[in-house]
Amino acid sequence: MRDLDIGQGIVIPEALLRSTTSRSGGPGGQNVNKVESRVTIEVEVDALPLDDEAKQRIRTKLAGRINRAGVLHVTSQAERSQLANRDRALARLEELLRDAITPEKPRRKSRVSKAQKKKRLEDKRKHAEKKRLRKV
Repeated sequence: MRDLDIGQGIVIPEALLRSTTSRSGGPGGQNVNKVESRVTIEVEVDALPLDDEAKQRIRTKLAGRINRAGVLHVTSQAERSQLANRDRALARLEELLRDAITPEKPRRKSRVSKAQKKKRLEDKRKHAEKKRLRKV
């Protein structure tokens, strides 16, 4: 395995990552029945070298991938080789963590312009008139 670089100068050492393999489903013939090509990468959220705020963001954004013990799971079984699945799972974990730790921009309130309101109401009036004329 390799260290994960999730940006902002943060690197997760490979010592914190656990990798397990299992038999994968899908196409592959006899190879599927013999080879453990599915790869699951696990990392404990509390052990990550991040501040508490970033860990909390990870817990909320990736809640569906974290079990009760606080372990984040990422699985890959798309490829037929174990190495390709491991690389794919590591890349996905890196991407998920990178997206989760970046704080969201606060939403700025916006207003609908008078011209847009006027156009919407005019279109609504025209549509209602068209429907009314069909009834008669």
